[in-house]
Amino acid sequence: MDCLFCNIIKKNIPSQFIDENKYAIAFNDINPKAPTHILVVPKVHISSTLDIDESNVKYLSEMALLANKIIVSKMISKKGCRWVINTGEHGGQTVSHLHLHILAGRYMGWPPG
Repeated sequence: MDCLFCNIIKKNIPSQFIDENKYAIAFNDINPKAPTHILVVPKVHISSTLDIDESNVKYLSEMALLANKIIVSKMISKKGCRWVINTGEHGGQTVSHLHLHILAGRYMGWPPG
């Protein structure tokens, strides 16, 4: 499998790692859309939210816990942030590996896109 995020997780591709736990890893997005733009990804390959099931849902909850830990530890939570998980082509997913975007440091308008 030639997955960008799997290669980052294996450290085959250099990245600015932020934090990790047993199930997920976080790193800076190389094409940031906000002053703070961190990606949180599961350490196993799950293509998208459509592939979450009873056997792997633990990865999503651990991604959420890691995201909250980062938000609090980096004081991102003072003015707020946005979590985004894109699914599929029309949802804006460009890498077929589940990932959560943490966006902060500017006002996030609505609707998002």
